[in-house]
Amino acid sequence: MNAGTIEVYRPRDVSILGDWDIGGLKLKAYGLVAVGRHIDDAMVVLAQSFVRQDVIPRVAAEGDSNGLGFVIIHPGSLGISISAHWWIQGSVLCQHNYRKLYSASEPMDAARRPVIACVWELALINAEQEAWRKTMMKDKPDPSAYMEERAAFEAA
Repeated sequence: MNAGTIEVYRPRDVSILGDWDIGGLKLKAYGLVAVGRHIDDAMVVLAQSFVRQDVIPRVAAEGDSNGLGFVIIHPGSLGISISAHWWIQGSVLCQHNYRKLYSASEPMDAARRPVIACVWELALINAEQEAWRKTMMKDKPDPSAYMEERAAFEAA
């Protein structure tokens, strides 16, 4: 174990960046920022482009989409992560990630790197699965209620 690479946990600010409808996929957009970082317009454009160019084809290829999901833009300590998530088959969460170190010229290869999420992103993912379960996994699923249900915390 390399204990030198473990960070001391400190909550990170979470913000709501609105709802996006890209390629028929309705997404709740979140910002999650490390201390000293912020989300700028270029990051939002990058995330929307990533969803449009990389995620929507994956949604179509996977099939059986519920047309709902969420995206997290996370300028972290070492680089930016964009994680897009969408629901299929009524209870299965799919994910595609974009990760780029600030010092790198190209993003990391998401297909070869088995990264799911960092501890801060996992808090948002958990809140979203709870929202899904509460609003969609019932006798009368309510997509509008799912889109309105937001993470019940201000910092992850």
